Amino acid sequence: MSFLEHLEELRWRLVRSAIAVLIIGIVIWTYQEWIMNNVFMSMKKKDFFSFRMICEWFGTCVEDIPVQLQSMTVSGQFGYALMMSFMGGIVLGFPFIFYQIWAFLKPGLKFQEKNLARGIVFYVSVLFFIGILFGYYVVAPLSIQFFGSYQISSEIRNDFTISSYMSMIISTVFYTGLFFLLPVVTYLLTKIGLLGPEFLIKYRKHAIVTILILSAVITPPDIISQVIVSIPIFFLYEIGIIISKRVVRAAK
Repeated sequence: MSFLEHLEELRWRLVRSAIAVLIIGIVIWTYQEWIMNNVFMSMKKKDFFSFRMICEWFGTCVEDIPVQLQSMTVSGQFGYALMMSFMGGIVLGFPFIFYQIWAFLKPGLKFQEKNLARGIVFYVSVLFFIGILFGYYVVAPLSIQFFGSYQISSEIRNDFTISSYMSMIISTVFYTGLFFLLPVVTYLLTKIGLLGPEFLIKYRKHAIVTILILSAVITPPDIISQVIVSIPIFFLYEIGIIISKRVVRAAK
């Protein structure tokens, strides 16, 4: 194929991805009130799934977060309904979007590289959705509970804007999903020769510090939340080392 033909193929794959996001977004828009009440607003209630499990397993129970949400701009609620639909379309349509990207890149790979990458769409999708679930049921609720309950003075009431509330949940959940793609990133960087198992093992201590810093960024400033988030990310780092070893071994 010529350069322009490659661009044409890329354009159509991007168009297909956009159509998928649009269709899913329309469905989310149709049920926006139910989704807002049961997916986002439920996170500030004590009967949220994660809080109930923590209460039953560890005996640490929470109360409803005493916070009121408000929209400060004329188009605030409409804008975040659009954002919710768009981001939901990207998250739920991620397997199809990634497949379109992979299908565009795959013809340029060698036969052995294709065999090594067999099932990559499935594994990437599974890791991404595990990260999304972890972000939704662990990271985001801890963040909302901490910041929603924290008061520097009893004279100050927490009245969050819908912008602040939604941004925290959506960004936290989405970035956690991306963090869980660490083994895939390790695989790709090993394939192109930028990483190796020796490098990953040598700088494991540095990686632990980096992981703790990343966990501190996306979680409330308390040790328990940071440890809860750090453990699975470090576990994924170790999986990345195993994957890197297998890639190097297969290349010999």
